[in-house]
Amino acid sequence: MRLAFDCVFHYVSDMDRAISFYRDLPGFTFKSRDVVARFDIDGVLFELVPAPRGHDTGGRGNARLCLSVDDIQEAVRYLEARDIPVGEIQDRDTGLLATFSDPDGNEICLWQYR
Repeated sequence: MRLAFDCVFHYVSDMDRAISFYRDLPGFTFKSRDVVARFDIDGVLFELVPAPRGHDTGGRGNARLCLSVDDIQEAVRYLEARDIPVGEIQDRDTGLLATFSDPDGNEICLWQYR
């Protein structure tokens, strides 16, 4: 038996709103849409999946997506210029971290590794 990577996904409540949000992020290439929407992020398949009926995240999302950046200050300025609130940059042992959320509350982390 061989296991192979398929995708990472987030449940979303409004597909059009979520596609608009992710399409504008640098490095996210919109690939296709049918029941789900597909993006390529540096060779990784990332999907937006309609939340199952009755699935309520209470605005807290259901997953964390971590993105590596070369310059966290530049990434934060880019997002804030597009009215996307970003948390305070935190200094961690392995580098700098800042977080923001998609419209469904799914957390997205920016990491600038040392």
